[in-house]
Amino acid sequence: MSAHPADGPHPEEGLGPPLGGDLEHPFDVADLPEGGVDLLGGGIEAGEVDLAFEGGPGHVVAIDVGAEAKLRKTNLKKYKGQTEDSNISVPSEPSSPQSSTRSRSNSPDDILERVAADVKEYERENVDTFEASVKAKHNLMTVEQNNGSSQKKLLAPDMFTESDDMFAAYFDSARLRAAGFGKDFKENPNLRDNWTDAEGYYRVNIGEVLDKRYNVYGYTGQGVFSNVVRARDMARANQEVAVKIIRNNELMQKTGLKELEFLKKLNDADPDDKFHCLRLFRHFYHKQHLCLVFEPLSMNLREVLKKYGKDVGLHIKAVRSYSQQLFLALKLLKRCNILHADIKPDNILVNESKTILKLCDFGSASHVADNDITPYLVSRFYRAPEIIIGKIYDYGIDMWSVGCTLYELYTGKILFPGKTNNHMLKLAMDLKGKMPNKMIRKGVFKDQHFDQNLNFMYIEVDKVTEREKVTVMSTINPTKDLLADLIGCQRLPEDQRKKVHQLKDLLDQILMLDPAKRISINQALQHPFIQEKI
Repeated sequence: MSAHPADGPHPEEGLGPPLGGDLEHPFDVADLPEGGVDLLGGGIEAGEVDLAFEGGPGHVVAIDVGAEAKLRKTNLKKYKGQTEDSNISVPSEPSSPQSSTRSRSNSPDDILERVAADVKEYERENVDTFEASVKAKHNLMTVEQNNGSSQKKLLAPDMFTESDDMFAAYFDSARLRAAGFGKDFKENPNLRDNWTDAEGYYRVNIGEVLDKRYNVYGYTGQGVFSNVVRARDMARANQEVAVKIIRNNELMQKTGLKELEFLKKLNDADPDDKFHCLRLFRHFYHKQHLCLVFEPLSMNLREVLKKYGKDVGLHIKAVRSYSQQLFLALKLLKRCNILHADIKPDNILVNESKTILKLCDFGSASHVADNDITPYLVSRFYRAPEIIIGKIYDYGIDMWSVGCTLYELYTGKILFPGKTNNHMLKLAMDLKGKMPNKMIRKGVFKDQHFDQNLNFMYIEVDKVTEREKVTVMSTINPTKDLLADLIGCQRLPEDQRKKVHQLKDLLDQILMLDPAKRISINQALQHPFIQEKI
């Protein structure tokens, strides 16, 4: 997992042999390895740089709406080469969306093909309808909802403000300051040059050319790991790209190289770009900074929620298509034996028409066999209970994060806005009941949250005395009504009401406290919410 910045930053020296050059991707669909490609890894948050870690989403490069689909395919073909063989079967392009649904075979390949066909159909039919669909959802809200919205805003957490580890797994601001980052950072004389600032960030100049081919025309922003610029590739007919420039210090360079490893593996496994992980075109070094070149996209899903669906959420049709695409991304990750470990709206980018999404930011990713036990893996609001209690984890942690994300996309509200890990457990058990004792016993950190009799110790701060108090709870009955929260005050037509009920059932199965009982990726792809059109 991501390393702790315990020793502070150091100037990067002796980075080893250059890693630059175009990535080659296998293309023979019959002989492909399992996996997919990501994009803005390590520090790039959904649609931006790694701003996720500081709570300030930005956005990557915009793309021409009219020629978007063709351009995406053209871009990938330009960078696609041929490499060694592998064995993966990817969903082929269906001749028509209807043809894939006539024979309802449940073989894995047929299921993937049906989902891919649905995604393509949604993209074709909704190029210019996203904003209208969100407005239509606003119109379904009752007068009571509209009148009471201001009061509810005072009670509900704001998902768009910074929280201690809402946007970070390891690299929250307090830890970074302790490690020597930020205003307390002492300038290293080795970094005092014209292109690197005191904290190791590359000084970007609009109009400069990177690697003799990328003409920088815009600046996206910066985060913990890097800054990101928008550029035109002069070697590819001025194709627009996003270039992530990793900070020049030892910790960040190591994180960037690790991310690059996962990106290559995912790219090689998904040459036809069917599994919705962001595409890495190539990488190079520029003045001692590792640079990753990605496909350009529009914004991340937190920005989408903020702009279009704050406190209301997105239309059920959009949420269904996004869930299909996220499950395809999870399928690819599992085939590559990779845990993303930081799925949230910030780390999901969308195209200009908001019909296609890509999972990004692999800075916290790991091989499934290297799942170190730590209670701070994954941004807190999306952190699975097995992580919090210190139980061995696997692909289920990403499934949990997807469930939290889908709820947020439909409602515009955070599902579990816990202030601490202990509070996160309380909120999860308010929905699902007390955690099974068998699961609790396997947790390395169980004593932080449960007593010797496995009763939950709810830790909160007394509002009057401002002192910490502990409430021992031997039983916890579910009190949160998931369906009521999803429907809210909407007056739904019957077809939408049916899909919301299906979404509720899917979330119930995703949000099982015991990961052994949580729905699998294959099962999720076969769920009626995914398979049945609205």
